Amino acid sequence: MRASPLPNPLQPRYNNLMETIETGRFAPSPSGYMHMGNLLSMLLAWLDIRALGGRMIFRMEDLDPARSKPEYARALADDLRWLGLDWDEGWPEPSYSQSRRTALYEEAFHTLERQGLVYPCYCSRAQRLAASAPHPGEEHWEPGCPCRHLTAAQKAELEMSGRRPAWRIKTPDQIMTVTDGHYGTFSQNLQKDTGDFIIRRADGVFAYQLAVSVDDMAMGVTRVVRGHDLLSSAPRQAWLIRALGGVPPSYCHGPLLVSQEGKLSKRLGSLSTQVLRQTCSPEALTGLLAYTAGLIPKPEPVAAGELISLFSWDKIPCRDISFEAGLPAL
Repeated sequence: MRASPLPNPLQPRYNNLMETIETGRFAPSPSGYMHMGNLLSMLLAWLDIRALGGRMIFRMEDLDPARSKPEYARALADDLRWLGLDWDEGWPEPSYSQSRRTALYEEAFHTLERQGLVYPCYCSRAQRLAASAPHPGEEHWEPGCPCRHLTAAQKAELEMSGRRPAWRIKTPDQIMTVTDGHYGTFSQNLQKDTGDFIIRRADGVFAYQLAVSVDDMAMGVTRVVRGHDLLSSAPRQAWLIRALGGVPPSYCHGPLLVSQEGKLSKRLGSLSTQVLRQTCSPEALTGLLAYTAGLIPKPEPVAAGELISLFSWDKIPCRDISFEAGLPAL
């Protein structure tokens, strides 16, 4: 799997439309082992871009040093290879790990700062999850954050008391609309629905929303396929990319696998790849995922490459897919 150097960090990968090729990405977070829900999202992203004859990038979203571990990164890559989901460039090339791309985020931050869009926030609410992809119930926005209106003297007083600010971006009171390739039109009023969201934590770690937007822009990503729990992030990311002078990608969000406890998570060990790989072949697991997604009529072994000609978003359900811990025989 080849890797190539990245361009100027805030310059879109392709300037000549004749050179444009559809580009997708794997973008897992190495905070645990993958599970069935992750694998379904990865499979859909891979099939989407391969059906278009495009190229796939593998980016490691290891922004948060407290949650990201090298052993998980290696396991994620190995699981994708085992399932037959290849990529054309990316990890383990260092420039495709977010932890090695801080200079790019710094440049984007200063670009937004020069536009008067960034301000320090001294609110005491913990921002532990700001560097990670948001999940339902984990985001807290404040449309009227009082820090936006602090005077220079008030800021100085807070600094002298030892308070270290996070940094928010000023969202406009306007409707931002994205057309999702699976769920259709999705609109948000950025100021009322998301508020001034964190783009850099108080400890200096850049937040998920900024890093993802910069990376998708700089890497020339034209197709973002992921679970629909991240659909609410699409308007913010599209707006950020435009504010940085880029063109947002097309978004396609897929259904989630859910159990009685809700969305599958890395905490559900019985469905982790570490367990699944001991009990079934990659073809059997791919067949089960393809059946679950509506791509084949029954759960039978199939190689990932055999599904490319069968792939269509019209076959994929919009509703969440109930998937209990008891797997059928594989």
